[in-house]
Amino acid sequence: MKNLVSASVLSADMLNLESEVRKLENSGIDMLHFDVMDGVFVNNISYGLPVLEAVNRATDMTLDVHLMITDPLKYIKRFADFGADIITFHVESESDVMETINAIKECGVKASLSIKPNTPAEAVYEYLPYLDMVLVMTVEPGFGGQSFIPETTEKVRLIREKINELGLDTDIQVDGGINAETAQYAVNSGANVLVSGSYLFKAEDMKKASDGLKEVTPSV
Repeated sequence: MKNLVSASVLSADMLNLESEVRKLENSGIDMLHFDVMDGVFVNNISYGLPVLEAVNRATDMTLDVHLMITDPLKYIKRFADFGADIITFHVESESDVMETINAIKECGVKASLSIKPNTPAEAVYEYLPYLDMVLVMTVEPGFGGQSFIPETTEKVRLIREKINELGLDTDIQVDGGINAETAQYAVNSGANVLVSGSYLFKAEDMKKASDGLKEVTPSV
């Protein structure tokens, strides 16, 4: 399964966001990952609809929106209207999971469901036939720059096993502390969409760093 790289906008220079987007485009990045936080579901507040809309006007890249908010269902249509190509929300949120998945699909957007590090893999199993992607958080959601939690790869493995058992081709995304070393653990376990923030934006050669993530293959 081909690896895709999604660059976390949370690590970008927000004062020069358009030039950062151009740099990502020239580095062969597959997606832009938008971490939307409400200060309630997680203990941080980030950007929202106006930033997504502005970036959508500036690029044709896939916009990968991760809603870390209490009531995602309330905002699905607005994020879709403002340019989201993929919308991820959390199984731990207060919104009804199937209702939210259906709302995303009705907007013509890909649906993705996320779990936090302490949520069991089984929490997403019943929804797999309706999803385009599952996001396994490899850090506690809320802040960039955290260290990868190795134990989360077991959940990636279990979810990939279930996807294969059901005969699906659902993507598994990982987010948090992803670099050349940790990407190997994630890919070994069955992940194929790698969200990376500080590793990409701090790299001397972003394209080389991105290409390196794409070239990771399972070693087991």
